[in-house]
Amino acid sequence: MSIIEFNLLIYRNFSLPFMTNQSSTEQLAPISLLLVEDHPLTCMGLKTILARTQDIKVIAEAGNGEQAVKLALELKPNIILMDVGMPVMDGIEAAGKIREQAPDINIIMLTSHDNDQDIFASLAAGAAGYCLKDVAPERLYAAIRCVNAGDVWLDSTIAGKVTKKYSPSLTMTGTNLTEIVKETKEYQSNTEAKLPKPLSVRELEVLNLVVEGLSNQEIADKLIISLATAKTHVRNILDKLAVDDRTQAAVSAMRRGMV
Repeated sequence: MSIIEFNLLIYRNFSLPFMTNQSSTEQLAPISLLLVEDHPLTCMGLKTILARTQDIKVIAEAGNGEQAVKLALELKPNIILMDVGMPVMDGIEAAGKIREQAPDINIIMLTSHDNDQDIFASLAAGAAGYCLKDVAPERLYAAIRCVNAGDVWLDSTIAGKVTKKYSPSLTMTGTNLTEIVKETKEYQSNTEAKLPKPLSVRELEVLNLVVEGLSNQEIADKLIISLATAKTHVRNILDKLAVDDRTQAAVSAMRRGMV
């Protein structure tokens, strides 16, 4: 996808403002975001999209990975939206440096690259999300909110690639791709025959929504249940699948054909 095509996609998909569920009297502090993109037109398009939300605020921009590292350590944003291919220092190297020095900052890679090398190298560097640039605005908002809440977001195309590489219970972290792949193979050899405990009908409904990337609050709204009930369902799903977090649950479910 060219830069021009990407920007046309942005404006075509964003003809109507995105409405949040928060009332004006219940707004929390906005999610601070560092935007890292080397193409000025693409950067402008992303800023236009993000400016239409009330809970996401772009606090700074960087045009390469080196600038991104400097600004990230100075400003400590909640989220970094990072391109992969950039001059001076690419997004993957920058992500690794930022995560080493500021592990509380969450990074989402936003790129047109969907090759395996970039995907797994990004996850190995500590990225918590990976989105393609043809993502719809609403999905981009959801990805940012999801990662800011402590979860991991993968586009469906990317998730499909990940399920072929990662076992259900890996943490998706490591120092390099080779180490992660090695760990995956070792884990698979020990757990291939292990099956999860059966889920209830309601838990399967919740699991499907987890795989779609919905937050606990969004799940509660979708199923018309309380937030506490949604959290209980998610916790029960993690226990039954013997995984530690929502991302591992989603990967496990997709690998086993449960969703």
